[in-house]
Amino acid sequence: MTIAFQPLDARVVQALSAITTATLTTVLLKKGLRNVWLRGARPLAPGAKRIVGRAFTLRFVPAREDLATPASWASPISTRAAIEDMPEGCIAVVDAMGVTDAGIFGDILCARMQKRGVAALVTDGVVRDLEGVEGTGLPVWCSGAAAPPSVAGLTFVGWQEPVGCGGVAVFPNDVIVLDRDGAVLIPAAVLEEVVEIAIEQERLEGWIMQQVEAGEKLPGLYPPNQENQAKYQAWRAKQS
Repeated sequence: MTIAFQPLDARVVQALSAITTATLTTVLLKKGLRNVWLRGARPLAPGAKRIVGRAFTLRFVPAREDLATPASWASPISTRAAIEDMPEGCIAVVDAMGVTDAGIFGDILCARMQKRGVAALVTDGVVRDLEGVEGTGLPVWCSGAAAPPSVAGLTFVGWQEPVGCGGVAVFPNDVIVLDRDGAVLIPAAVLEEVVEIAIEQERLEGWIMQQVEAGEKLPGLYPPNQENQAKYQAWRAKQS
């Protein structure tokens, strides 16, 4: 049973677009969430910009010879069918089990995703047709490239269900934030609280950076002691 996609509020997208994944991992750590960084998902293109969106999940399992065939690409349960279900603005999160010798998507599939307005592709696996994929303009976070097709090592089994990607449990409609440090997941249930805390954390760290550039020493500044907390609050009040 697949889970219906929920659009992400534009206000949340705007707020998270100004917050680094590094800051988000710190905020989530303080809430007891340690396992939120998707291992193996690195930006394919240099200078990647930050991207925010709801997770649209896809899942592969190990290849089985009677199922993982080129003929399976025309099946109702296929990557092609899943792509036609992807809504505009989603981030496709693909559980490839960390397999790096079979490319899950190539240039044609990525081109179709780009045409459908998919915000990005994230996977713990790899892509193929690398030059063509880069030419589509679809932002991709992955573990690299491999020439063989997906069926050489994987069987596609479904979409919009819980998956494990890069060692992280990803549920449909969780929020994914991507930047040059990788991919970070924010559980949907704590989204509003995390956004609020992260905005304040980013503001505080901006102030701390100003103090460092002015020559201040780190002890008592990062993290701030009571004296520096008071200085920060005074500065913050002036900004307001």
